[in-house]
Order: sequence, then C-alpha cells, then structure tokens
Amino acid sequence: MDLIPSTTVALPAPLPDYAAARDHMVDSQVRPNKVIDPRIIRAMRQLPRERFVPPALAARAHTDEDVPLPGGRALMEPMVIARLVQLLRVVAGEAVLVLAAGSGYGSALLDACGARVTALEDDPALLALARAVLPDVAPGVTLVEGPVAAGWPGGAPYDAILIEGAVPAIPDALAALLRPGTGRIAAVRMQPGALAQGVLAEAVHVGAETRLRAQAFFDCATPLLPQFVPAPAFTF
Repeated sequence: MDLIPSTTVALPAPLPDYAAARDHMVDSQVRPNKVIDPRIIRAMRQLPRERFVPPALAARAHTDEDVPLPGGRALMEPMVIARLVQLLRVVAGEAVLVLAAGSGYGSALLDACGARVTALEDDPALLALARAVLPDVAPGVTLVEGPVAAGWPGGAPYDAILIEGAVPAIPDALAALLRPGTGRIAAVRMQPGALAQGVLAEAVHVGAETRLRAQAFFDCATPLLPQFVPAPAFTF
C-alpha cells in the first residue's frame, strides 16, 4: 500500500486586536499620568492610532514610546500628546492650529474634543499619511500645506495652538496668531542642559512688544522639530 505523504497546512496569522491595544494604552499609560479629560480618554480608545504610522510600524503604535515617521519625525508617545492636548483645555467650537501636524493624530484628538482644527504640515510623506487617514476618522480637520514655523495666518485668530513636537523655544511671532486675551500654545520645550518639558504659553505685553510666557507642567521627551531650530550663526 502506498502511503500518502502528510502535508502541513499553514494557518493565517491572527489579526491584531488593535481595540484591545488601545484600551491597554489608555489604562496603562494615559490615565495613570494625570490625563482626566473624558473626551481625550474616549477619543484615544476609539481613534485607530495604528493608521497614523507606516503600515510596517502599526504594531508599535500603542507602545509608550515615540514611533518613527518619515523625515526624521515621530508620532508622539501617547502620554505626551494626551497631556499636551489636555493643557489647552479646548472648548467645543474653538479654533485650533496644529503646527507640524505630522500624520494627523494630535489633530484628530483635538477634533474629537470639538475643536475646529487646522493642521499645518510641510513634509510630503507625512501629508500623504495624514490625507490617507484624516478624511475617514476626523473629517472636520482642515489639512493645509506650508512652512510650519510660520504658522497659518489665514485662519487667525486661533484660540489655541498645538506644536506637535519639541522646540528650543516657542517663537514670539506666534503670539500674533492668537486670539487676544485668551489664546494659548502647548508644546514640548527642549533647552540645552535641561529636561524637556510640556509647557503652556500665553501672550504677555512687555513694553511695546508682545511676547510668550511659558509655564512648565510635566517632564517628557520627544524629538526636536528641525523647522524650529535656528540656523547656526556665522562668526568670524
């Protein structure tokens, strides 16, 4: 009798349970780190964070670290972006500008909080990522292309500005884009020799000038945005 050779049937790999990953992210990283705004918590459970990164990195989207994006940029770790958005204390209907919006996750969070969001980005690869996901998950976000350090004056005044990355300092010129009296800016400030910190800045008048005064709220880390790093000065 001839024996029939046995064959091994390869079973398909199970699909990732991203909903469970989002819940674990919120319960282990976001809520224990003083994020109490129910709108942010609800949005982070629902937004498909895995779609805001290149497909090959989807499995890393919910870890407590920055996820690399094209152009040397990064999707901020969940706790950091959640606390920055919370610092802004956005009221439904307020106009918010996101600078260096990247793939659009921070903009989608603000949209879920009821803000009218303009997301500004200048990197073509990141714009492509944002255009692929924002119309599906946050169709209210207006995505625009232009130099991020200059802001988007066409939509001013803004009630709030989020800089989605680290900067050596928040440029005072951005004060001109804020609604007088109530406008505020959240960002990560990274200065030489010091820990990076999540800060909230408001416009103050110093003589005839308007400047931004920032208050630090928490320590963190995220990559510097090259668009906000001054070019080295030439000296003789």
